[in-house]
Amino acid sequence: MLFLKFILAMLPIIWLIIALAVLKMPGYRACPIALIVGIIASMMIWKFSAINMATACVEGILNALWPICLVIVAAMFTYNLTLETKAMDKIKQMLTMVSNDKRVLVLIIAWGFGGFMEGMAGFGTAVAIPASMLVALGFEPIFSAVVCLVANAAPTAFGSVGVPTTTLGSVTGVDVPTLASATGLQLSLFMFITPFVMVAMCGKGFKGLKGMIPTTLISSLCFVVPFYLASHFLGAELPDILGSICCMVGTVIASRIFNRNPPAEFCISAEKSESNKSIALGEAIRAWMPFLLIFVLLMVTSSLIPPIHDFLAQFKSTVHVYAGDDTSTLSFSWVNTPGILIFIAAIIGGLVQGASFSTMWKVFKKTMVSMAKTILTICSVLALAKVMSHSGMISDIAKFFVAATGHYYPFVAPLIGALGAFVTGSGTSTTVLFGGLQAETASALGINAAWLASANTVGACIGKMICPQSIAIGVGAINQPNSDSQILKISIKYCVAYVILAGIVCFAGSLIL
Repeated sequence: MLFLKFILAMLPIIWLIIALAVLKMPGYRACPIALIVGIIASMMIWKFSAINMATACVEGILNALWPICLVIVAAMFTYNLTLETKAMDKIKQMLTMVSNDKRVLVLIIAWGFGGFMEGMAGFGTAVAIPASMLVALGFEPIFSAVVCLVANAAPTAFGSVGVPTTTLGSVTGVDVPTLASATGLQLSLFMFITPFVMVAMCGKGFKGLKGMIPTTLISSLCFVVPFYLASHFLGAELPDILGSICCMVGTVIASRIFNRNPPAEFCISAEKSESNKSIALGEAIRAWMPFLLIFVLLMVTSSLIPPIHDFLAQFKSTVHVYAGDDTSTLSFSWVNTPGILIFIAAIIGGLVQGASFSTMWKVFKKTMVSMAKTILTICSVLALAKVMSHSGMISDIAKFFVAATGHYYPFVAPLIGALGAFVTGSGTSTTVLFGGLQAETASALGINAAWLASANTVGACIGKMICPQSIAIGVGAINQPNSDSQILKISIKYCVAYVILAGIVCFAGSLIL
């Protein structure tokens, strides 16, 4: 009976994999159908009432629109506005002055800058902004999306100034510093190898690493060492932020020493590079102004500065949408949310760059039109996630894995987290769904609860690599409609490898701790 319920609960997920990977159906078509499959299964098998189903869908859609779609639209508006004002031309020029080696630029933009955006904002910014910048520099669009998805796999646990890990603490009852330390330890291996994977992706194999080993090693260590030390000694808020800043500085310095004359096949094309022209300091500041303001606003309004954070946090509304017994509520922060802050930064930056309000309105409308299919995809996925969660479908999937694996359960613990992220598209939501289950299972098996709960977060990080929501963000960022299946086909290879490795790490750790 449990196996049958597991198969039936997996139907929406199986459909998504088949639709996106085999039928090559675009996400904005596949995901609404998955929602319909989930609704039918929940009502027929799990006896989910119509009112509960309807309110679960509404809850998911509202959660998708605010803050997730808000962040994505704000990020793309910022990027499109820099294109309109020609500031992106200056940014490209400055980046190619750092290096015209594509591999170095991938490490700086997708790995370092992407990790910083994840640590500060999360909610898709770490894919949307770096991927669009890589395309602007002349990188192949599909590659740009995939490499940013791979880069974003490890930092998610401490994204949005540590929200997934602090949420895990509240769900499991394990103190946050202990969880942060365990999560940082498990993720350190992935933080170390990911830059090498990304550089190899640039060369479509190991040839990409030729001449790049020293720079890649420095880029890796400059991220992973501060990352681990911060997670072990400081908690969940700073690992991504400190690691990414050290990484960007270290990568730039290393590239100036080891990669001054890269092979022609890895150089930015001549029409994309204008590194021979100098840029005045004032011009540089104007060009980067929106992104500088994003950094400043996200930093000063974060929990790192409690007086400002706490003052702005009061401007919110809390509503209970779901009609069932679940007591969860939705909170809408009207000011202190990444999407609003990014919009504010973009508007001020646009004014500094000489854009009029009419120009910004034109860019905003264009952005909304281009993002419509992405928004539909994300709303469908989040509605499905709420239906599967509230009806008990996700719980039955997890129970089957526990029953089927017994004492070998630690090996599949990250897989459960990955499945949760595939459905919800969120590291935080996955910790809410499965964090308690992982901790309870750890107690039943006599395993360290913090270690197993952290494995759930690690799996969620990896699962985001292939979840329809993240892929939809990538599709929107590179402006390549209907490319969902191509991105999934490439990303899933890395996801599977990472999940297996995470299982080995989790199982080995469970025997020691």
